[in-house]
Amino acid sequence: MALTHFPLRPRRWARPAGRAAHRATAAVAASLVLLLSACGGGDDNDGNDGGNTPAARNPGDLVAAQAINQISVADINAALNAPDSKVQGKVTPLYAVNSYRLTYLTTDKDGVTTTASGLVSVPVKPTGARSPIISYQHATTFHDDQAPSNKVEAVEPPLVLASLGYIVVAADYVGFGAAKGQVHPYLIAAPTANAVVNMLQATDTWRASSGVADNGQLFLAGYSEGGYATMAAHRAIQLANGALAQRVKAAVPGAGPYDVVETLDAQLDRVGKLFPPLGAVLDPGRLSKLPESVRIEVRNLLMKQMVPDDGDVAYQTLFLDRYIADERETLAREHSVHLGWAPTVPVYLFHGRLDLTVPYSASTSALSALRAAGAPAVTLTDCTTGKLGHLDCVPEYFHFAVTRLGQIATDL
Repeated sequence: MALTHFPLRPRRWARPAGRAAHRATAAVAASLVLLLSACGGGDDNDGNDGGNTPAARNPGDLVAAQAINQISVADINAALNAPDSKVQGKVTPLYAVNSYRLTYLTTDKDGVTTTASGLVSVPVKPTGARSPIISYQHATTFHDDQAPSNKVEAVEPPLVLASLGYIVVAADYVGFGAAKGQVHPYLIAAPTANAVVNMLQATDTWRASSGVADNGQLFLAGYSEGGYATMAAHRAIQLANGALAQRVKAAVPGAGPYDVVETLDAQLDRVGKLFPPLGAVLDPGRLSKLPESVRIEVRNLLMKQMVPDDGDVAYQTLFLDRYIADERETLAREHSVHLGWAPTVPVYLFHGRLDLTVPYSASTSALSALRAAGAPAVTLTDCTTGKLGHLDCVPEYFHFAVTRLGQIATDL
């Protein structure tokens, strides 16, 4: 969901979109490079889950687990009903929440095995009680202290969802948490999916040793980059057809750039309408014929506008390099996540029609492709809130996801 990464109370986002109206380069950055903004973060406390962890060697293996904190129902309820809360009265916490930081093995941007981390938040239920699992994928942030296992606070979506009765699993992604200092593989399908899937596998190992029981139901949700990661992971799980595939019951991806080619084309088209000469210059058909050194300069200029000066996470630019080089087939094959599969469970897409960060056409393209592939239950619900923009629709998405999943989930 954009849950952390969308906060449930407003915070300072990564880069003010208003600069786009004043400078052409900022307009290109805001449009072409996708300002998939969001927030998260926190600090680990001392502690351990007490379980025995076998030696980790392969992606999906658990390395270690550490207890972080317990947050009460009262504290979560107070956070949700604070004067600046965007979800006042929308959800009612039922349980206190225990949270843990897991480290595990996954793959980096080059397919090399590396250590990553993530958050597991567990509702405090009677002994023996079971819970459905939500795999929650956070949206874009350029700050490591906003990653799920680094910001374990009452207002954060993983904690709120856990307070409703779900076990919530949230990967930090490579580049954050235990993998800080590595390049974040932004909008690259395979490592994005692996970070999520491997975190789920490591969580299963930890739950087995810690006595945290699930009820066999697995849901996936995320907003913005989190929506993209949700679809990437869902596709990987289904195509692998392993144990996880049998547990997935539904997914709720929100406002994600699933079709990366369409996303960038739509953004470039918008720039071309606002600044016709600039749109012509930045056309990939033209740029691809220029020397590589020139293309790199264009990419660096765009990335400089995208990443805030105080950002401490490095983002891989492969998707942008390939777009500028007009490598459309490669982009579709290795970056887009809506092709090559047909979901066998409900997929509830959600998007705002006036979204200027991730264009609405990214969702309509995904909807068309998935239905054409034979998916029986893929829908697209429009945001109806206010201006229908990317951030405007976050609170409505949260409520939409909670409602949809609540209609299917049991043992809450």
